[in-house]
Amino acid sequence: MTWEALLTLCTVGLMFYALVRNVASTEVVLMGVATFLMTMSVFSDRFPSAREFAAGFGNEGLLTIAVLFVVAAGLTETGAVSLLAERVLGRPRSTVDAQARLMLPVSGLSAFMNNTPVVAMLVPVVKDWSRKAGLSPSKLLIPLSYAAVLGGTCTLIGTSTNLVIHGLMIDAQRTDPAMPRFGMWTLSAVGVPSAILGMGFVLLVSARLLPTRKGAPPSADPREYTVEMLVEPASAIDGVTIERAGLRHLPGVYLAGIERNGESLVAVGPEEVLRGNDQLIFVGAVDSVVDLHRMRGLIPATDQVFKLNEPRPNRLLVEAVVSNTCPIAGKSIREGGFRTRYDAVVIAVHRNGERLRQKIGDIVLRPGDTLLLETHRRFLRQRRNSRDFFLVSDVPGSSPRRHDRAWMAMAIMAAMVLVIALESQLGVSVLNAALIAAALMGVTGCLSAEQARRSVEWPTLVAIGAALGVGRAVQTSGLAAISAEGLIDWLAPFGPTGVLAGVYLLTLVFTELLTNNAAAALAFPIGYAAAASLDVSFLPFAVAMAMAASAGFATPLGYQTHLMVYGAGGYRFSDYLRIGVPLDAVVMIVTVALTPRFFPFYG
Repeated sequence: MTWEALLTLCTVGLMFYALVRNVASTEVVLMGVATFLMTMSVFSDRFPSAREFAAGFGNEGLLTIAVLFVVAAGLTETGAVSLLAERVLGRPRSTVDAQARLMLPVSGLSAFMNNTPVVAMLVPVVKDWSRKAGLSPSKLLIPLSYAAVLGGTCTLIGTSTNLVIHGLMIDAQRTDPAMPRFGMWTLSAVGVPSAILGMGFVLLVSARLLPTRKGAPPSADPREYTVEMLVEPASAIDGVTIERAGLRHLPGVYLAGIERNGESLVAVGPEEVLRGNDQLIFVGAVDSVVDLHRMRGLIPATDQVFKLNEPRPNRLLVEAVVSNTCPIAGKSIREGGFRTRYDAVVIAVHRNGERLRQKIGDIVLRPGDTLLLETHRRFLRQRRNSRDFFLVSDVPGSSPRRHDRAWMAMAIMAAMVLVIALESQLGVSVLNAALIAAALMGVTGCLSAEQARRSVEWPTLVAIGAALGVGRAVQTSGLAAISAEGLIDWLAPFGPTGVLAGVYLLTLVFTELLTNNAAAALAFPIGYAAAASLDVSFLPFAVAMAMAASAGFATPLGYQTHLMVYGAGGYRFSDYLRIGVPLDAVVMIVTVALTPRFFPFYG
């Protein structure tokens, strides 16, 4: 082993240690390791140069992932994902029925959009759904994450892992014209059977292997607001019951009463039918108020919001504490001309836990009152250091949904999938199709430019780009060839299929300890070297690595969505091991058995 390969091996080993021990965030560790290996190019040309390292950030797969974040944001900001979930989930008869109702549509949805926003959108939906159905969320949230991952393995754009390997294959074509590449449906031959059998396995064993827990308790928030919302006439909830509208058993907020035509209805039951222009009075914490503002069919009851200069989709909620030097302290909100003075509308007021029963405009402000405002981002810049307020902070994720654009967003997504599926006939690359879809999301008003910028997960992109640099060093230093030779020597008696299984297992271990994208970047040069040594097609190895880099179910580290449901479901590390290890085995067996049949080693 050359000193370059030995140094790379030691460096990668330290990287594993740092990531497992959570010494720093993933992108920081990977970037540090990549920088060190790039610096070693001063002493040997077997390490990637600065130019080669920078090329990783121009990888077509990486750029496609960045653009798809914007496309996914268009679906999220219009509420398209929530709309689909509400129409599909229905009323389950049992835990297994609930899991089936959840996993099937989630896997189908995640086959065509990034898994992370799918799970992020559905975690609160599933928690609320489980509460209404009398089920433990811990029986549903791991299946939610697993279904998203399994569905993502079915198409090229289903997960960023597939796009990373696809981008590496495109890069390799510059020096190896025979290098194959993925099409939209290439992975479906293995991904669909794996998804079906994987979800079937979860449905079969989840009753015994998944715990029954209440999930993470909601964080205590002393700031409870009383908020009035209006039922929008002719909307989705006009004419339906409170139960069907999803306004009963809301997490962190409750419906205190309804005002209808001057009459106050209190202690309303779930079968009460909502009517247009009903004023609904809710009491709850700020995060729950955000959920109300993003619900289809509900708008703020105060007509002041319609007088703001900024279009409503571009607004957000802000909390501000009234100071003792505020010029309208001691005056009512209406008398002080709050909207005219600040170009912001008071949605609710919190005062030391006191229930304020007056109309918003009639509340006399006092120093120390916490105001919940609907306004624009300029307010944050202009008033953050103002003497009028002690504290000004935005409420994350509080921009109103653009529900009227939901079907438009879904149509754009469907058109993008169709174009990618016909890539070879149309000559339009995946990146090109994604860029057009992202542009259409903005042009049609599905999301704003600011929302598009915020949707890009820069830490993820930095981690992928750095991992590509580390993977490049694994290849150029000779470590990939040595690892491949070791695998071949060990598994040679079992032929190419045995080596394929070895590459799959190695990639899976990387995934469980690191992240899916880092695993793909590190395993790629090893699989490529193994295929070259055996003088067989690289395509089956690429398929196996794409599957293994995504299908890590045994630890919360295996995929970002596993971490997202970890706290929400009240899980322990051992819960993932109990159900994830056998599921890893199921997907590995299916992949290793089917891949050579659909993607032969020879010919």
